[in-house]
Amino acid sequence: MKSIVLAAAMALPLLWNCGGNKQNPEPVGPDPVTLTLADAAATAETKALYANLWNIREKGWMFGHHDDLMYGRKWYGDEGGSDTKAVCGDYPGVYALDFASMMDQRSTKEVEENALRIKLMKQAYNRGMVITACMHLNNPKAGKGDAWDNSDNQVVAEILTEGSATQATFNGWLDKLAAIAKGLKGADGKLIPIIIRPFHEHTQTWSWWGKSCTTEQEFIGLWRYFVDYMKAAGVHNFIYAISPQMDGQKVESDFLFRWPGDDYVDFIGMDCYQGINNNVFVNNLKVLSALSAKKKKPAGVTETGVEGFKVADYWITNIAAPMAGRKMSLLVTWRNKYDPTESGNHYFSVFPGHVSVESFKEMYKRSDTFFCNDLPKMYNPVDGITVQ
Repeated sequence: MKSIVLAAAMALPLLWNCGGNKQNPEPVGPDPVTLTLADAAATAETKALYANLWNIREKGWMFGHHDDLMYGRKWYGDEGGSDTKAVCGDYPGVYALDFASMMDQRSTKEVEENALRIKLMKQAYNRGMVITACMHLNNPKAGKGDAWDNSDNQVVAEILTEGSATQATFNGWLDKLAAIAKGLKGADGKLIPIIIRPFHEHTQTWSWWGKSCTTEQEFIGLWRYFVDYMKAAGVHNFIYAISPQMDGQKVESDFLFRWPGDDYVDFIGMDCYQGINNNVFVNNLKVLSALSAKKKKPAGVTETGVEGFKVADYWITNIAAPMAGRKMSLLVTWRNKYDPTESGNHYFSVFPGHVSVESFKEMYKRSDTFFCNDLPKMYNPVDGITVQ
């Protein structure tokens, strides 16, 4: 079927509605399933998306790409642009972006681009795509730097200190996020659900929220503070995803490092930059799959890729084969930096002319990969799955 879709896709308008060409996969198993969200007051569309994240893993996984709709290897801001679509004729199933520039203090250029980010999220939702967002927030302590400023181990402690200047700054950023979330509506007038990944890769040392700057209780407190603040601010269209960095071979306890609690996590991800190492990737997928079943929470690869890779069979050998049958909801590759002269190698996915184009097309045609045009109606309820 995908080969037919590929041939016909080029003739469709830029803002085609991708979702719904397949029926929602039937829930697997004889008994109804009940899932629980961190936000009991989540919107109907958010609960429906959560049910579909659990359900789609029985048939395969959604392919995603960070900033895919905003820019690519040789273009920036083009209407309907997508390196993924330019190669296979279809948008990815998942659109990933960063919320940070819409929250903290940024350059004039970055602030000006926020209108485009909002526009692209709405377009993605209107097509039926799934949206996920991380937050590379600047360090909120006065006089500090960006997300990678790990020079002070008191930042999170100050965020959690009532009345502190750092808390006031941070709360102002959260207020901006809440306003964006509550105003983000699709063409149907509904609030757009977002899988949000706050404080991602908390297992590393590079960020002000990472393990070198926080105690276990401080990180857990920060995570819960964020979730509670969003709910109190009236944000009910977030699915909260944790995403530890799992580059090497890991066990369950690594995934549960500084776990905020089952009531505060909805989706279990991993940022896995394992290189061309299927042994590590397969091991971590198995551990994540088992934890997903144990916690009864959908899971997926929230970031992956190999910077500047030049492997012709990469997508079949190093992505599709390890992912097959692992009951992952999604896999998201990191961005392709806009670099029209190709002076650098900061790209993590396919683009026209790359050596892996044919492998990517082969992956696209597989029945267990879901791109935009393959998606069931992700914002409609699933029979047999109740979300509380």
